[in-house]
Amino acid sequence: MAKGLKNACRGVLVMLLSAVIAAPPLAAEEFKSPDIVVLGDSQLSFGAGPVFLEFFQNIDQHCGAGPQGETDYTQLGEKSVAIFGVRSTSLGSWVARSRRGKAAVCEVDKKWKANAATFGTVNTGKNKYVQIGKGRNYQFCKKGQSPFEAMFAEGYYAPKLIVMNFLGNSARRWAEDKHQALADVTKAMEQLPEGVPCVFLTTAPTYKKKTVDLRLKAQENLKYAFMKAGSQCSFVEGFTPETIAANQGNRLYFRRNKSGRVKDPFHPNQKAQENFFMVRTQDICHAVHEQLAPKNTETAVLLPAP
Repeated sequence: MAKGLKNACRGVLVMLLSAVIAAPPLAAEEFKSPDIVVLGDSQLSFGAGPVFLEFFQNIDQHCGAGPQGETDYTQLGEKSVAIFGVRSTSLGSWVARSRRGKAAVCEVDKKWKANAATFGTVNTGKNKYVQIGKGRNYQFCKKGQSPFEAMFAEGYYAPKLIVMNFLGNSARRWAEDKHQALADVTKAMEQLPEGVPCVFLTTAPTYKKKTVDLRLKAQENLKYAFMKAGSQCSFVEGFTPETIAANQGNRLYFRRNKSGRVKDPFHPNQKAQENFFMVRTQDICHAVHEQLAPKNTETAVLLPAP
């Protein structure tokens, strides 16, 4: 009887193995592009990421129907959002094709093995930290291509709105020469998908006055570059008298050590970023309304709200 049971079990096992072998292979899950893509630097990683995510997931609630009730948010599909905060990156990193030029995006971090924090549809796990270039959602590092070109390749990312949030990591380059800012913006506009609504928002002010002053000059030259390039993006200033007054010298808006001294003067914390969005909502929404409206050929450069 034991022998019969053994043979019966063996028979069932053979049948199961045969069924597995005969079954067609499981198709790889099809990649679905998020509707809204936000690209930025480590300010997104350390403080701003969750704030951006909440704001753009609920963009219709935050911004309303527009000045004349004309904004059609159905253009944004389901309003799924993907946020990439890649440390030490700037606009130039995303448009460079050389290995050295795009190193900040593509080189593996030797210590932490992760160079970015991601939020939204591209990262539903508990660990926000990832290495760009590893994993289905982060294939932006192709030989001979810039990260933009790899990201927006046919069949991959096809957002209905692009939001860029940069300033600090090219601040000196842009502050020293407005033509260097123009070179980066021109190249970006050549590589971004044509006709896709685009908003460029400079990052929030930092803690030290010296850094703020440098970034203010960089923002001025970057604003010039977006105008001169005939950009498809709406440009929104993150550095305004009100945002500078809120952040500069305010220890409560930055990470501190046990003694209360600021240990990270470059990355406003989440509370600071929430205040930043509250202050800048009017102009951010103005940019979104403008981008979702029927297109015109003029460059959109937004000044601080009065």
